[in-house]
Amino acid sequence: MPRRGHSDCGRHTIDSVEPIYGLVAMGLVHPDRVRRNAAAKPGDVLVLGKPLGVGVYSAAFKKLKLSDAGYREMIANTTRLNTPGPLLAELPGVHAITDVTGFGLAGHALEMARGAGLQVVVDWARVPLLPGVVELAQDGNVTGASGRNWAAYGEQVQLAQGLHATTQNLVSDPQTSGGLLVCCTPDSVTEVLAIFAREGFGDAAVIGHVEGGASGLRVE
Repeated sequence: MPRRGHSDCGRHTIDSVEPIYGLVAMGLVHPDRVRRNAAAKPGDVLVLGKPLGVGVYSAAFKKLKLSDAGYREMIANTTRLNTPGPLLAELPGVHAITDVTGFGLAGHALEMARGAGLQVVVDWARVPLLPGVVELAQDGNVTGASGRNWAAYGEQVQLAQGLHATTQNLVSDPQTSGGLLVCCTPDSVTEVLAIFAREGFGDAAVIGHVEGGASGLRVE
């Protein structure tokens, strides 16, 4: 009888009745270019490198509700490597970097807020989304992980009144190979966006800012 395996790869833990092996990627980083997710400063601008919605696309795909164009968009998005990272880390005005993966935008923005002891504010209207993702979410194409994410941290997220009902699902939507989330000084934004654009991330956008106050996340 197979033994239950326990594996962790890319921050995702799974239980399986079959043996599984794990992989790890390692490299060298100059100590002056290490950018953690806990060094944001008041007044920083928040930049997101990729549009959200991979989890919704995946749920729709499993229900045979994702179009061919949507499938191509999903593959293109998830196979685009976050090559801007090392270049962004060279900029003195970039204070913090993380990626948006299984915990969704809200979860990883909260990590930044908690690490710095500050308030992160997201302007939802400026957050880039994959085409048709709102309609797919409205149609019930959301993941179970989105609900579990919200149950874990939703009480620390303030959603402004008037936001679309799908906002909760999208802000907690788990991303496979999601984009980089960058905190930088206002005068570094142009250079940050230029690096994203040169590396093929034309969807990168300013989506909010960091301010003082109790650590937490506001979505407005």
